Amino acid sequence: MDEQTAKRTRRTPQQMVEDFDSKILKLNQELETIAAKRAASNEDFDKKETSVKGKIAALEQRKKDILAPKPPRKPRKTKKQKIQDLIKSASKAGLKPEEIAQRLGLDQPEE
Repeated sequence: MDEQTAKRTRRTPQQMVEDFDSKILKLNQELETIAAKRAASNEDFDKKETSVKGKIAALEQRKKDILAPKPPRKPRKTKKQKIQDLIKSASKAGLKPEEIAQRLGLDQPEE
């Protein structure tokens, strides 16, 4: 019978409103933490995205390098060809064969 005779405590509207306000405050704090987590994860995804884009750009550049024709190689010259080029350039400079031999320190047999 004690349970039936005990009066139920009733809360005032202000108390109920304070309870709702505290719940709203907690939920707003949760939203702020979720937003912070979202920003952090977005930064991580942005970093991953930029790294992947960088890899793609590097691969595209390698692809272009592979597909581009290589420049023609300069033909190698033999020792004889090099000597002939030197003699031609010396003769273009106005030197006579005797002067070239003299500058090289070669003795020419006189005929």
